[in-house]
Amino acid sequence: MVHFGLVRIGLAAVCAVAVSGCMPWAGDEAKKAAPPAKRVAADAEATKAVRLAAAKKAGANELGQIPVLMYHRIVDRPTTVDDLTPQQFRAELELLAKENYVPITAAEYVTGRIGIPAGKHPVVLTFDDSSPSQVTLDGTGTPKAGTALAILLDVARRHPGFRPVGTFYVTKDMFGLATPEEHAQVLNWLHGNGFDIGNHTRDHLNLRGRDKKAVFAEVMAGHKLITDLVKEAPPVTLALPYGNQPNQPEWARKGTVGGQTYNYGGVFLAGYTPAASPFAKDFNPLAIPRIRSGEKKGDCKRFCSIAWLDWLKANPDKRFTSDGDATSVAYPKFKESFMAPRFNSYALAY
Repeated sequence: MVHFGLVRIGLAAVCAVAVSGCMPWAGDEAKKAAPPAKRVAADAEATKAVRLAAAKKAGANELGQIPVLMYHRIVDRPTTVDDLTPQQFRAELELLAKENYVPITAAEYVTGRIGIPAGKHPVVLTFDDSSPSQVTLDGTGTPKAGTALAILLDVARRHPGFRPVGTFYVTKDMFGLATPEEHAQVLNWLHGNGFDIGNHTRDHLNLRGRDKKAVFAEVMAGHKLITDLVKEAPPVTLALPYGNQPNQPEWARKGTVGGQTYNYGGVFLAGYTPAASPFAKDFNPLAIPRIRSGEKKGDCKRFCSIAWLDWLKANPDKRFTSDGDATSVAYPKFKESFMAPRFNSYALAY
């Protein structure tokens, strides 16, 4: 802005000195040089036609569903249904890359900042409970082999375009680290490398049945756990412990304690379906579903990650597909009734 201001000041000075160059007919010449309104409108229509053609070619459907995958421990010997082996975790990431998914963060998802290439599908990778098996860094800041972080970075190196990003929902356990300095070190490393840090409450207490004051206190404690360590990255989302909503779901999203306020773009549950597009009418920021990672067997036969990824592949009209333009919301005209009206000015229906 200073630069343009100086340019304008300079031109005024020139006019004051060389009056003959700033006479009224100079304005007439400028008017002649300006493109007529019809030409501007025609150019806009031509640009829109190009964008519509690109969206159609990509098969864009930005009102489609998005898988939000939920991970816990990545260990050689799983002891709970939530655990995965490093091999299982790697296999799932490889499958996502093969099927043209591109990771985005939970913050990007809830705010609609989904800037991925045309024809690709967003996926949100979320990690609960801040386990050392997810993130462990050595003295040089290198992720330990076999951790979720190291595997994700390696898969991204092998598959250009597969963004190595995700959201870590932390608690006071903080990846098994003991001191505030270590906590700050790892959170700043994650933030500095493009990862998102979300609130999972400080103590991982079940919020169901607690009164308003107790819910606010626990959520705020988790919020401050993060903001006291990484001031540049306040959490944008909350993942509910055990997936349980408080008596009033809004308490988890917005509250004030001691003059400090949290106000989240989205609150995540623990299961078990793909999530709505943030641009769709049925997007509910108070209750965003996630999908537990797991193979198609036992109680995971229908409702875990592989089952849902197979379903989305078999039903591509239900899946979010990008047009490659983060400034628009592209979709087939047939689906326009599902569009949230607040995004109408960004609509690109082909």
